[in-house]
Amino acid sequence: MPSALPHGDPPPSDGRLPSAVLDRAAELPFGVYAHIPFCQTRCGYCDFNTYTATELGLGVSRLGYVDTLLRELRLAVDVLSDGDVIGDRFSPVTTIFFGGGTPTLLPAEHLGLVIREIGDRFGLAADVEITTEANPETVTPGYLTKLLECGFNRISIGMQSAVPRVLAVLDRQHRPTRPEQVVAEARAAGFEHINLDLIYGAPYETDADWQASLDAAIAAGPDHISAYALVVEQGTALARQVASGVVPAPDEDAQADRYVMADESLRAAGYDWYEISNWARNDAARCRHNELYWTDSNWWGLGPGAHSHISGVRWWNVKHPSRYSSLVDEGRSPAAGRETLDDEARLTERIMLGVRRREGLSVAELPQGARGVLPQLVSWGLIEQLQPDGDRLVLTQRGRLMADAVVKELLTAG
Repeated sequence: MPSALPHGDPPPSDGRLPSAVLDRAAELPFGVYAHIPFCQTRCGYCDFNTYTATELGLGVSRLGYVDTLLRELRLAVDVLSDGDVIGDRFSPVTTIFFGGGTPTLLPAEHLGLVIREIGDRFGLAADVEITTEANPETVTPGYLTKLLECGFNRISIGMQSAVPRVLAVLDRQHRPTRPEQVVAEARAAGFEHINLDLIYGAPYETDADWQASLDAAIAAGPDHISAYALVVEQGTALARQVASGVVPAPDEDAQADRYVMADESLRAAGYDWYEISNWARNDAARCRHNELYWTDSNWWGLGPGAHSHISGVRWWNVKHPSRYSSLVDEGRSPAAGRETLDDEARLTERIMLGVRRREGLSVAELPQGARGVLPQLVSWGLIEQLQPDGDRLVLTQRGRLMADAVVKELLTAG
């Protein structure tokens, strides 16, 4: 089953936030995440908060789910406005992201209702980015056209691998060539930006398998590609297989080699890394919604298990759709826990997330002790200090492979 929620303080039943927190919100971009927790089958490696039809229980249906999201969205407006005009505290929404799960199991029109409500309640920026994740087998050319009509301009397609036996190990159900076909169909429909998601380091995957997946993804021609190392998450079917010796655990050295293969193949094909696991053909192709998370901006997460962050206050919703729906129907906040980040915690997160980005970290933001270890990190080939002033530090390719170690050095020295 999906991983556990973090610990935190009990949130107020009405979801209210301190006025001082809301007053700081106008300084930052604001986005909305909508979690769609439904999947037709469960992939063996996945620990996301998702449910098949047999796991949902009473009181939850796909067709009625969006009505519950809309009720939480109205709660969000009440909480964030706190009696004032919402536009006085929040700029128009800059990004909307539908994740899951499989959002494209719902009718496109249902997703469109959420977009329209967000626009009516908050307003949408003129260049708003609206993304949905998609399983390749759940979309057709007609469905893609409907998504565009609803306002979507970006789609992220779960490819994972081009090799049938690797897909089988991952319990992926789509046909091996279907993701590439969806890229072509999305482009023909008029999508502005298209992403393919890949996973490397699965049991029994070879270097040749991984190169074949990279080559297929590049040949499909999306303007964005994500590549993630497979992680064996506790509680998943894959974790049980590894624990029982049915399949081998991922090899960290092999995964490092495959990261280098990805970076070099993608760079040769015209993609530049802008976050450790993400490459884009140009700045416009970047996922701006993810950049909200990486830059300590604000977002409201709708749906069971969704996380939100407003000006240093973070909270997360109850996990099960049935409990989530009951709370929202009662007019109560569905939040399960909340935490307020102090200055030290926020600095730690800025370092942890900032070091992963191509823009890197401002040296001036680092504690004095952390600045003292920069020459050593440069000598180890893990970072470079951008010229002419050396006022920002950026990971080298080797540093990206050892990002956790770089973060540890910066935090312990600071």
